[in-house]
Amino acid sequence: MGNHSIRKLLQIDPSLTHLYTMSPSRLQQIFRLKDNKMKLFLKEFDAINPEKLTRLYQARNIKFITIEDLEYPPLLKEIHDPPLVLFLQGNLALMQGRLLAIVGARDSDHFGENSLRTVMPDLIREKLIIVSGLAKGADTMAHKQAIEFGGKTIGVIGGGLFHIYPHENRKLAELMAKEHLIISEYPPIRKPQKWHFPMRNRIIAGLTFGTLVIQAKKRSGSLITADMALESGREVYAFPGPINHRLSAGTNHLIQQGAKLIGSSEDILEELYFKN
Repeated sequence: MGNHSIRKLLQIDPSLTHLYTMSPSRLQQIFRLKDNKMKLFLKEFDAINPEKLTRLYQARNIKFITIEDLEYPPLLKEIHDPPLVLFLQGNLALMQGRLLAIVGARDSDHFGENSLRTVMPDLIREKLIIVSGLAKGADTMAHKQAIEFGGKTIGVIGGGLFHIYPHENRKLAELMAKEHLIISEYPPIRKPQKWHFPMRNRIIAGLTFGTLVIQAKKRSGSLITADMALESGREVYAFPGPINHRLSAGTNHLIQQGAKLIGSSEDILEELYFKN
C-alpha cells in the first residue's frame, strides 16, 4: 500500500482505532482493490503481528516516527508526498540541525573527491550535518569525509534497515547507526527495489536547506535529487568540471540552469549566513 492509499484510510480513521475491526468489504471499498488484490492484501495484513515487530525493532534500536509526531522534521513536511512514517537508527536529534545534502555520481573519481575535500572541513566546522544516500561513489565520499573531519552525517536508504545496500557499505552503515543516523521510509523488513531509490531522493532533498552535486552524468539520480530540491524551494549547488569530462555534464548543466557554482566553502556558507 502506498502513501495515497494510506491517506485515504487516515481520512476515515485518523488514529487507526478501527483498522483491525473494519470488515474486509469496508477496507476493499476504501482502498478500491479488485478481488484478487484484496485477497493478497488480507493474507499479508493478517500475517503482520505489530507487537512482535515492535519488539524486534526495539531489540535492534530502531525507532519510528509518524508525520504527526513532534520529532518529524518540519522541512520534510513541506515537500510533495512527504513520507507518513520514518524508521530510524541512531541519533534522532540530528534531524533538527542544519542539514546539507551532498550527492553525485556512483562512479565519482579523484576530481570529485578532491573537490569535496576543499569544502568539507569548513562545512563541518560550521556544524552542518551532511545528508546523503549511502550509495557507492559520491554518497560514500560525503559520509566518510564528514566523519573524517569530525562531523555528523545522515544516510537515507532505499530499502528497510535490515537490508543495507550496497553490501560493501554495511560497516559504514553500522557505524552511522551507532554514532550518526540512518533513515528509511520503508519498514526494516522491506528489501530495496529499483523504484525505491528515486523516491528516496525526495527525502534527501526534503530534509535539507540545499543540495550540493559533486559530479553527475547528463542523466543521473543526482539530477533527480537536484530537481526535487528546486521543486521544494531549496538551494542547489554544483561543482563545475572540465567540459570534456562525462561526469561534468550534469553539474555544468545545472549551473547553466541556475544552480550556484561552488568554488569554495564560502559560496555555500555565505548564503546560509545571509538566511540566518
